Amino acid sequence: MKKVLMRGAFFALMFGVLYSCSVQKQTAEKNVNLPDKKEVLEVSRRANQYFMNKWPDAGKEIVGKKVWPSNLWTRAVYYEGLVAFYKIDPKKEYYDYAVDWSQKHNWDMMRDTYTRNADNQACGQTYLDLYEMDGKKNPERIKFVKASVDSMIASKKSDDWWWIDALQMGMPIFTKLGRITGEQKYFDKNYEMYAFTKYKHGGNGLYNPKDKLWWRDKSFVPPYKEPNGEDCYWSRGNGWVVAALTRTLEDTPESDPHYKEYLQDYKDLLSALLPVQREDGFWNVSLHDPGNFGGKEMTGTALFVYGMAYGINKGLIDKKTYLPVVVKAWNAIAKDSVQPDGFLGWVQGTGKEPKDGQPLAIDKQPDFEDYGLGCLLLAASEVYQLK
Repeated sequence: MKKVLMRGAFFALMFGVLYSCSVQKQTAEKNVNLPDKKEVLEVSRRANQYFMNKWPDAGKEIVGKKVWPSNLWTRAVYYEGLVAFYKIDPKKEYYDYAVDWSQKHNWDMMRDTYTRNADNQACGQTYLDLYEMDGKKNPERIKFVKASVDSMIASKKSDDWWWIDALQMGMPIFTKLGRITGEQKYFDKNYEMYAFTKYKHGGNGLYNPKDKLWWRDKSFVPPYKEPNGEDCYWSRGNGWVVAALTRTLEDTPESDPHYKEYLQDYKDLLSALLPVQREDGFWNVSLHDPGNFGGKEMTGTALFVYGMAYGINKGLIDKKTYLPVVVKAWNAIAKDSVQPDGFLGWVQGTGKEPKDGQPLAIDKQPDFEDYGLGCLLLAASEVYQLK
């Protein structure tokens, strides 16, 4: 009788194991295949090495139609991405490259410490990150950033961010300073300026609560229309807002009175992107008019990937809904944008709307090649952490 019971227990156990394996297999089949971590690193390293080889002198001026100091916003976005990537791939040369760039600009804003222009302040994000990474031992790294932002706080003016790109260039500086110093004034001023952009610029604000998307600036609010009659929602512009909200949520305490609004705006914007993703994984430069210079575009796509992957990693958005979208977009970037030598194709040049920098191509070099790589590295820093 005892042997019979043992045999029964054995078969029950085996059946349970087999059933469990079957369930696991079915579950695995339903799951999305995550990008291979080694491949994420390889693609990103390849693109970054191409850039570092081309720009060995981090302080070298950028010569185009004008001559620009290398701490302008385009290069600032690159270093923002490099620092984020360094956190998952801590190579000394990345840290040294960012410090060298910062030192060659004396850890100062572009052209003027007391500038109010977010593009000129964007470099401060990297200075603040490097200050923390160095154990907060070198206050000279944040001296000018803090002076610049403090001067804005001392002013009653709050309408500086009149174009949505400025949100990404400026907001993270305020929230980083708030977190580093523990002073609420940085979070308060950040919201005051964000709210002006959202609710007042262009008459009633640059955010359309109906479509949950953002107009680039007042020149694109209705009655301005795309050729198909839709509102003009520029992909990279909305990508900048995604990145701004992502970084703001990272640094803003949940106890802040405006945290929930940032979070809702972030979720709403991401939800508006779901139905307009292209079949190939990219997003068009015009989110509601695929016929207006439709085609692959890497920078807006990478910023969307960054924000969505971050939300998945932090448990802010539904993984089941967003993971397939993120993986599809990342795979498209890795396959169709990053070339064998590391050159990035399908990058829209600087501008403010779909027509700028057109036509795009796999082998066309944009007027500035640095910010596109920054967007890619931001995306990679979060895609790598997906589980």
